[in-house]
Amino acid sequence: MGYRKINTAAILSAWEQFISTGDLEPGVVAPEVEASWRRSQEAGVDPFAGRATGVLRPREYAELRERKQALIQVAKPFMDNLFNLVAGSTFVVVLFDENGTLLEAVGDPIRIATCPDLNLRAGALWSESEVGTNGAGTCLVLGKPFQVSGPEHYCLKHHQWTCSGAPIFDQDGKTIGLLDLSGPVNETHSHTLGLVMAAVAAIQNDLSLRQKNQELTLLNNSLSRIVDTVSDGIIVLEASGMVSQVNPVAERLLALAGTEAQGKPVKELVLGLDPLEGLLGRGQEFMDREMDLRTSAGTVHCLASGKPILSSDGAIRGAVLFVNPINKLKRLVNRFSGAQATFRFEDILGDGEPMKRAKQLGLAASENESNVLLTGESGTGKELFAQSIHNQSDRRKGPFVAVNCGAIPRELIASELFGYQDGAFTGAARGGRPGKFELAGGGTLFLDEIGDMPLEQQVALLRVLQDRTITRIGGDRPLHVDVRIICATHRDLREEARKGTFRQDLYYRLNVSTIKLPPLREHPEDIPMLLDAFIRKSPALRTKAILGIDPEVVAALRAYAWPGNIREFQNVVERMLLSVQGTAVLPEHLPEELHRAPEPPAAELPAAGPARLRDLLAEEEREEILRCLRSVKGNLTKASQELGISRNTLYRRMERFGI
Repeated sequence: MGYRKINTAAILSAWEQFISTGDLEPGVVAPEVEASWRRSQEAGVDPFAGRATGVLRPREYAELRERKQALIQVAKPFMDNLFNLVAGSTFVVVLFDENGTLLEAVGDPIRIATCPDLNLRAGALWSESEVGTNGAGTCLVLGKPFQVSGPEHYCLKHHQWTCSGAPIFDQDGKTIGLLDLSGPVNETHSHTLGLVMAAVAAIQNDLSLRQKNQELTLLNNSLSRIVDTVSDGIIVLEASGMVSQVNPVAERLLALAGTEAQGKPVKELVLGLDPLEGLLGRGQEFMDREMDLRTSAGTVHCLASGKPILSSDGAIRGAVLFVNPINKLKRLVNRFSGAQATFRFEDILGDGEPMKRAKQLGLAASENESNVLLTGESGTGKELFAQSIHNQSDRRKGPFVAVNCGAIPRELIASELFGYQDGAFTGAARGGRPGKFELAGGGTLFLDEIGDMPLEQQVALLRVLQDRTITRIGGDRPLHVDVRIICATHRDLREEARKGTFRQDLYYRLNVSTIKLPPLREHPEDIPMLLDAFIRKSPALRTKAILGIDPEVVAALRAYAWPGNIREFQNVVERMLLSVQGTAVLPEHLPEELHRAPEPPAAELPAAGPARLRDLLAEEEREEILRCLRSVKGNLTKASQELGISRNTLYRRMERFGI
């Protein structure tokens, strides 16, 4: 691979013999040279040609230089340096592409232009198949540095030259070019090939650095694009705690342009620095910690995570802070956890006057932000109305969070509504948890069975309604909540307030827009419509077809008092369909309780006054609970599910009715 001292006379004699006879005496020439001579002969190269004349067309050469621009730019300074080492001589430094096409030549311009033995024009072809054995073409075939000197050249007119070439490889080991130093045989030095190899090594290193810089630039651009497009706010901190970079999301959160944020101490932007002190001081990363950002527009409550930036020796060089507004995360949680309203006013069945009036009041309530109180017996559709009001209001894009105040144990209702801080009580989730008021931010909070809320929590609710702030259990910082309140109850809250079981001031605060939902017995004219709708939606229709309904069935349904209202009605329809064997619903498919003598509609009850009416309804409710308990063999969980009420509510009603 290095410099080879040759016997010029012996090699010239061997060349003459090979050209005339094709024979060679073994061991006279180097094996690489002998193999090259034979390849040149097979390619039909004329050994007596004056010089190589093959050259690319101008357009082809221009396209080649465009493709090889990076190689030329890197190699040219090293070619100049190499030529300076042999300045004053007749040497020429030449750069070829991987096919042996001349890209660039550095030397005496007159020598390059007038040398009779060399074709050093731009685009000249110096492959073995063009000019035979030479320092460029042969070196490319061998794939390694090689020197061709004097009569080792296949063509006679090159015998006065020594050509030292070394291929140039990319990072993947692929040949991308070749550097050659050519000069008269008598001026060649033993280190000529070594100089070329050193120059090639420098070119390859420079190409590698350039490629790595390009990759780093591409990676940096990609990271910048990612940072700019992620939904998290990103704040990059120096080890000193100064802000060095923020992405567009963080700019919007801080209400600062990126240039304004840069150089600011993080303590001016963040309240509660404990997590950041551990991050920057000890490299302790943290995840999902609640944190407040101080902005020109006020305080922004966020969920933050921090990761240190470490050098190769483990030193802390800075940190990255990821922040997300709590309200944004709550909207995502509500979106995927089902905290959305699905019903609209057009989904509420009923064209009777009582239902029309209720829907008109609901539509009117949806046009303002006032608190709404929905009253009515169990099963009249209070949550349907609450969802419809939400979906018709300006808050329809926000969450709809429903809480059954009667279903939550007394000791847990405060944490459920207002949330709690980390370590607030035994069993509290690590990191704390937001309450329903926070989760409903920007939307509607539906408090069902508000009449069952304990008195001590009624006080807290009143405070929220007055100043629109909450304080988590175990916390000391008030949080602003933007929530519309819709409440529902089957109780007479005015009477409960009179008895002292419900706060009077809370009642007046809630009783702004009151909508009384009529029991089913007050609009029996809607029963045929309800019956048709529930039959069409019934899962029983998957296995059978209902083609008709006996008029006596409809009459019996209209005559019944329906103490469980729409919920009971839907249950009865389902039970009837399951018992149908043919294609028609007949009187024998009616449940047992509907076979009794029809009860008069509420309007026809004896004029015994409101107390008498309440007694009758209470008796009906008691009988319904007893029937349900018998059907489920005393299983209270199943009974509460059948009746559509919570276990706690069932316990209270059983106690009230002496069951």
